[in-house]
Amino acid sequence: MSGHIKLWDVPLRLFHWLFAGTVIAAITTGWLGGSLMPWHGRLGLLVLGLLVFRLVWGFVGSTYARWSRIFAATVGVKDYLQGNWREAGHNPFGAFSVLAMLLLVSFQVTSGLMATDDIAFQGPLYALVSSETGSLLSGLHRQAKWLLLVLIGMHIAAIGYYTLVMRRPLVRAMIAGRAIREHPTQQDARGGSLVAVALAIALAVGCVWGVQSVGDWARPEPAAVAPSLDW
Repeated sequence: MSGHIKLWDVPLRLFHWLFAGTVIAAITTGWLGGSLMPWHGRLGLLVLGLLVFRLVWGFVGSTYARWSRIFAATVGVKDYLQGNWREAGHNPFGAFSVLAMLLLVSFQVTSGLMATDDIAFQGPLYALVSSETGSLLSGLHRQAKWLLLVLIGMHIAAIGYYTLVMRRPLVRAMIAGRAIREHPTQQDARGGSLVAVALAIALAVGCVWGVQSVGDWARPEPAAVAPSLDW
């Protein structure tokens, strides 16, 4: 029995670190506001693309990246608490954490696409909703950032606990892609071909392009300036 197993594939690892950095950058630029708001919008579109990639990768990626494994883990809380958990990948609480993070960020991106700061920034799809709906989504978008910060804090605290107390190098596993084989039944991850990577990237890029295209189409034309009659 090998001492380690292949756990996280390269595309998932790249997604994880790019997603973390982009979300933090989006929160920072949105918090500071002002001239950084256009960058906040661009980062939001990048997060959208990453979310689409992760959604697709959950169906075509390798073993432990798949939604079937993540959702199956959520029903194993009793076994985990009783010390009977034998599966590799996300444990039940890790699976809930992943789902909560992705769902909340998805809400932030969706609401941000139709939000406005009432000064100089409007989401690309703001023209598709009424001003009342836009204002409501803008308020929810601003308030939900606090919940997102709490979730990020809990995520970091959990990583610290498992690393320092449980002696499980989660960060190293997400960098190197390998983890200690804790039980004989744990197997190497399989799947996640280059064709699957290309498909996931293409759909992610296509989604972002589609949102931008719809936004350009829906954006009202600027009012024409009447010619001056002064001679």
